[in-house]
Amino acid sequence: MASTQQSSFLFNVEILIENEHHAIALQQLIEQLNNANFIDYKITSGIDLGKVIAERKAKAKSTKSIPVVVESPVQTTTSNTNTTTTSNSEYELGLEVFRQCKEKNKLIRLIVNRGLGIKLSIPCRVINIDEQDQIITVYHVDEKQVYTFRLIEIEDYIEA
Repeated sequence: MASTQQSSFLFNVEILIENEHHAIALQQLIEQLNNANFIDYKITSGIDLGKVIAERKAKAKSTKSIPVVVESPVQTTTSNTNTTTTSNSEYELGLEVFRQCKEKNKLIRLIVNRGLGIKLSIPCRVINIDEQDQIITVYHVDEKQVYTFRLIEIEDYIEA
């Protein structure tokens, strides 16, 4: 009896998903890929297609650059005798750590305080950082789910 040897094939594809938020679209994609029984997959990037923006730019008679200054809010927490202030430089330093984790596809463990005494410890990879809205989107490696947290909810992280 002759045995057939299986070969491996790798395909690069682009998939367009329409949804109200990128995190929900990404979660939908991951769920579909997980249910497809593929041996493995790797999501390398995502692009938010701004059709309206592209159309208006194309119709514009002229455009001019306007400098954008993003001011990070300063968060102050006061309890009996302690006052903790998060400055812009600390905020940027924290974001830089998450940017590097995203670039290197590092596995980290986030300690998240959801409020009302609910704390989560999540083994994950950073998949998106929205600096303007101060939101970080992560992929929970055990549950194979996408979660979105506000940066102020994240108490700590541990590199795996």
